[in-house]
Order: sequence, then C-alpha cells, then structure tokens
Amino acid sequence: MLSELLARHREELLSRARERLANRAVAPAVESELFAGLGTFLDQLQHSLVVAHADKQPESGALLRTAHLRGADFFRLGLAAARIVEDYGDLCEVVTGFANERKVSISNAEFRTLKLCLDEATAAGVTEYVRLRERGIAAEAAERLGVLAHEMRNLLNTAMLSVSSMKHSNVGIGGKSGAILERSLTGLHTLIDRSFAAVRLEVGVRANEAVSVHAVIEEVVVGARLLAQSKGISLQVSSVDENVVVVADWQILAAAVTNLLHNAFKFTLAGTPVTLTVSATSARVLIEVEDECGGLPPGRAGSLLRPFVQRGVDRSGLGLGLSICVKAVQSMDGELRVRDLPGKGCVFTLDLPRKPAAASEAVEPTSTDGSSAGGSGQNVQPAPPSLSSLVILH
Repeated sequence: MLSELLARHREELLSRARERLANRAVAPAVESELFAGLGTFLDQLQHSLVVAHADKQPESGALLRTAHLRGADFFRLGLAAARIVEDYGDLCEVVTGFANERKVSISNAEFRTLKLCLDEATAAGVTEYVRLRERGIAAEAAERLGVLAHEMRNLLNTAMLSVSSMKHSNVGIGGKSGAILERSLTGLHTLIDRSFAAVRLEVGVRANEAVSVHAVIEEVVVGARLLAQSKGISLQVSSVDENVVVVADWQILAAAVTNLLHNAFKFTLAGTPVTLTVSATSARVLIEVEDECGGLPPGRAGSLLRPFVQRGVDRSGLGLGLSICVKAVQSMDGELRVRDLPGKGCVFTLDLPRKPAAASEAVEPTSTDGSSAGGSGQNVQPAPPSLSSLVILH
C-alpha cells in the first residue's frame, strides 16, 4: 500500500525531494524553510491515504492550512508562484518513482487520493500567494495615494498662507512670500505631472519615435537650470552631438532625464556641482547624471531603484521617482544603472539603444520650438511646444 510506503520510507522520500529542491539553486536558509513544509505535507498525504482506504472522506482542513502557509512563505521569500506548482509536482514524481523502484503498485483509488491532495495543496498555496500579492499591490497603491494627497495638501496650504501674507502685509509678488508661493505652485505642478507619467507607464500609453537627444537635453536643461539656481547648485552640461538619435517617447525620455537631475539636486552636498554628460557609440547612448552626495553606504546602490526607497534625510517626495525612471527606460528598451563613487557621490546612467547611423545621418537637428534647422527632410520627433508639457519625476 502507498500509505505504508510513505510511512516506512519517509526520510528517503524527503531526501530525494530535498535533492530536487537543492538543484533549483535556492539559498541554503530558504531551502531549509521550504523543505520543512514538504515534510508536513507528506505526513498529511499519508494520513489522507489511510483515511481513504477505510472508505472515509479525507479531512482536508489541515492540508489546506499547510498549503496556505507554504504559499505565504513563497511570497515572503520573494519566490515565484510557479515554484509552488513545481515543488508539489516534484514530490509527486519522487513518490511515484520510488514506488516503481520498490515494485509497490499504486491502486487507482490511491492514485486519485494522491492527485487530489496535490491538486488541493497546489491550488491553496497559489491562491494564498496571489491573495497576498494583490493585497500588497493594493496597500502600495493606497500608500502612494495617501502620501500624494498629503504632499498636495501641504503645498496648497503653503501657497494659501503665502497669498494671505501678501494680502495682509500689502507686499508685492517679488518678495519672500511671492517666492514661497512660486515654489509651492511649482511643487504642485511637479506632483501632477509625475502622476501623469506614472499612469502613462502603467497603462502602456507611449509613442516611440525617432528623437534627437540633443533637442531633449536642450529642452530639459532650460527648466533644470532654474531649479538648480533656486537651490544654489551649479549645473554643468556637456555638449551633445546633434546627430545622436534614439527611438523613444519624447515625454517619457524627458521625464527620465529630468527626474535624475531633480534627484541629484536634492541630494548633492551644498556648494557642489551636478554634471550632465551625454556620450554615444555606434550602438548605445549613455546619459549620465553625477552628483556629489558623498557616496552611498555599502550595498545601497541597487535598493535605490525600488519603490518608496529614499536615500537621505530629505524625505520630500514619494521615493517613487527612480523606480518610475526604471520603468520609463525599460519602455525604451534601455537600462538604468547606479554607480557609487565612494566618498564623493553617485552616477546614474540611462543606457539606451542608438538609432542606426544609416537611418539618422540624414536627420537634421531639431530646434526647441519644433522647427527644422534646415527645412525639409525632418523625421525626428519635434520638441513639445512648451516647458509646461515636461514631466518631472521625483
């Protein structure tokens, strides 16, 4: 009988299952935790077979609870839901293979019980995994919306107080209250535009066309210099070859570059410059923003690209800018990288595929008002008509 086989050779079966699990290159600590769950399931399977052999209906409550816990463990450990199906499937193959080796026949009733237990456990584990994932997504969305509303309320309150101060003090718009009002309105504009960018990326609304990198940088730098000046920061920009063209969505590319500059302005140390550099090979275009934030603690570079991660004492913003930037660059078949300069600062690099030279050599540079520098023959996406259409992420 299969139930007797499971009881007598439990450790051998678990050893074989563990070997299969180890072949999936799981970290030792994770492997140990997942292996323990398989042992519990094997015991419950053996009990179900005994109950079924006595012509009774197996009680699946304990088995389902164990499967739920296993699904929760997979989610907590950051493993894919598909691994739940694979692990239970492996255990089934181990059991049937071992029975064949020992020449133990599995009756139709036993096989049905085996398959039923595996199906119920797999379904329960995956269901719990998906439930936790969806709850996490909903919680993240709620947190994002709550923080956004909080920031907008703060900026609006500051703007209203500035107007009230100017009215009661009878001072002009050019004073300190006027400057505060301007910063508040700029902040509101930034929040709204960033939200539009996030939505466009989430729903996949974009129009990739041939875009002049020179024109994008020229447009972005106009607003960036104003922001840098307001913060007392020097922005240094290298010259950009007007023949460098990428296939991209103008607004999303501008958003990505602007976001990196805004991030650098936020964290670079007082009195230090922010540098924007563009370089290109025949195949790639690298847009690099370097700050002098003092460098990162060991192991922090990769975490900066995850949502809600902020790296300094300035906690303004949602901490979403860089993670959104990753999505923006990926939508253009590119990559965002972070390089730490220990004791000095950070370099963020947008690595994009360059439009083939043969197709871009005949392209004339585009001016910031969208007109061709030489007349006809233009096939590069023109710049937006005004700075108000730029998206700023932070």
